[in-house]
Amino acid sequence: MKFFIDTANLEQIKEYQELGILDGVTTNPSLLAKEGIEPMEQLKKICEIVDGPVSGEVIGLKTEEMVNEARELIKIASNIVIKIPFTKDGIKAVKILEPEGIKTNVTLVFSQNQVLIAAKAGATYISPFIGRLMDSGQNEIDMLKESMKIIKIYDYKSEIIAASIRNARHVIESAKMGVHIATIPFGVLEKMFKHPKTEEGVKAFLKDWEKLQTQLKKK
Repeated sequence: MKFFIDTANLEQIKEYQELGILDGVTTNPSLLAKEGIEPMEQLKKICEIVDGPVSGEVIGLKTEEMVNEARELIKIASNIVIKIPFTKDGIKAVKILEPEGIKTNVTLVFSQNQVLIAAKAGATYISPFIGRLMDSGQNEIDMLKESMKIIKIYDYKSEIIAASIRNARHVIESAKMGVHIATIPFGVLEKMFKHPKTEEGVKAFLKDWEKLQTQLKKK
């Protein structure tokens, strides 16, 4: 499974890039707005840190607006992916951009039908928002599982990105069913690194080592 980090914060991106486990970055207008920097400039800085795909989202709602924005966004760097909302106009934009070799990430996806349509349109990536499905009381895991089955049966080239991840369990459930990518918030990644038994083990080893050093000094 590939790990993307869902943030526009440079320090968070650098931290996980340096760990060597980061495969890409996803951003959206809300995440970019939090950083208080001109979005195009921030995306450029992110692309300088990460070699993998970096998703930048269009703002326009009409097909022509989305296509024009996409053509401007890809000038930032070769690894820019255009994030496009799942609407009829968005799907039209994907269909136009795909033959141009412009990679797209269809976002705000909430159903298997939407996954199927986005795959047929030629989306490079498709992002089901499983956390928001969970929040609304729907079975996010079944939706994701059926979406993966559809992609595999018809051998679509689109890769599924498990998005809107709420917890570490979402990552594990996604990995178990072979989801291609999980885009994970910084806070969830931090929790994935921690386990109380690991911390207990480190403390115990250090305590035993210090005890040994004390004994050796007394000899």
